[in-house]
Amino acid sequence: FIEGNKIETISRNAFRGLRDLTHLSLANNHLKALPRDVFSDLDSLIELDLRGNKFECDCKAKWLFLWLKMTNSTVSDVLCIGPAEYQDKKLNDVTSFDYECTTTDFVVHQILPYQSVSVDTFNSKNDVFVAIAQPSMENCMVLEWDHIEMNFRSYDNITGQSIVGCKAILVGDQVFVVVAQLFGGSHIYKYDESWTKFVKFQDIEVSRISKPNDIELFEIDSEMFFVIADSSKAGLSTVYKWNNKGFYSYQSLHEWFRDTDAEFLDIDGKSHLILSSRSQVPIILQWNKASKKFVPHSEIPNMEDVLAVKSFRMQDNLYITLTRFIGDSRVMKWNSKQFVEIQALPSRGAMTLQPFSFKNNYYLALGSDYTFSQIYQWDSEKKLFMLFKEIYVQAPRSFTAVSTDRRDFFFASSFKGNTQIFEHIIIDLS
Repeated sequence: FIEGNKIETISRNAFRGLRDLTHLSLANNHLKALPRDVFSDLDSLIELDLRGNKFECDCKAKWLFLWLKMTNSTVSDVLCIGPAEYQDKKLNDVTSFDYECTTTDFVVHQILPYQSVSVDTFNSKNDVFVAIAQPSMENCMVLEWDHIEMNFRSYDNITGQSIVGCKAILVGDQVFVVVAQLFGGSHIYKYDESWTKFVKFQDIEVSRISKPNDIELFEIDSEMFFVIADSSKAGLSTVYKWNNKGFYSYQSLHEWFRDTDAEFLDIDGKSHLILSSRSQVPIILQWNKASKKFVPHSEIPNMEDVLAVKSFRMQDNLYITLTRFIGDSRVMKWNSKQFVEIQALPSRGAMTLQPFSFKNNYYLALGSDYTFSQIYQWDSEKKLFMLFKEIYVQAPRSFTAVSTDRRDFFFASSFKGNTQIFEHIIIDLS
């Protein structure tokens, strides 16, 4: 009986080893919280008296809330002094701790000692892979998730020159990688089981693709396509189609526009492409089912000099992000007629604004050449992305989400420093 002693705190180990203790009274003290699992050794406990104490029924009380539901002991009512909505109520009446008592964070999991400009991820035969474009090392490095070491290890290396993009394409059980190069033409490699490596499969016409800036994979009516956005004045952003033997040029989208990015998205059940450009506002192309080609549909006004367009869905709504190096980048939402701005993000020096999500947490990663990169998290009450964390990445060029073994990561490529792999972790505040 430890009653009426003005006790404010109790050590986590105060009752360690007291397995035969049957009655414990902490009544009429000044306790507002108890350390997690403080009663875990009390195997014989029959009765616990906590009257005369008022607890903060916040995350620190989550363990006690759960313990009260599981214990066979008789426990007096546990009254709350806060938060305000639970004042003078019983702890048992707290509705839920699930949302309030967890937060997230990003911690460095692995550092890859080389520069990169893009990262792509793909799954093959129940394994997770990433393909990393390394222009300075003239490689397309393919990594595999190691289930034993719990990190990403080297799997294969596709060599080339001035590689700026590596995009994996899975056709049935075949794995291809499109390797985009600034010089020497772009090529497609295929994984050869007998050689256990990627071997050259076909070339992409140099006459069409002279300065590739982005590769986007998509599927329409069960047919496989990819598009390469070409950023040179002489280039042609081109759609390629799989014909069961290889990929051939299917449609040239337009020329002389220095396209910086292509994004495939479904708008109201119809297939679309958005092309961003250094010389005009982003244009929206719509798939014509009769001609089986993309045709001009509309544009996104007042958004010149967009470097990249990315789309994402959240709570059944369609959004896009528009990355700008000078001026504010934008988050826009489809309102059944057009994209309307919901948020502007200061982004001087930004080359990428990447949306991604883990476990119903929605984020934006904004990379900057001039300052720390910023991660924003969606606030469902304010209906805005709020600054969540800053990370330091030298000259970031892409952020890519990768999930494996019930663990979530994102790769931060760097044009001037090491490529970093951050892990998304859930923190239990209780």
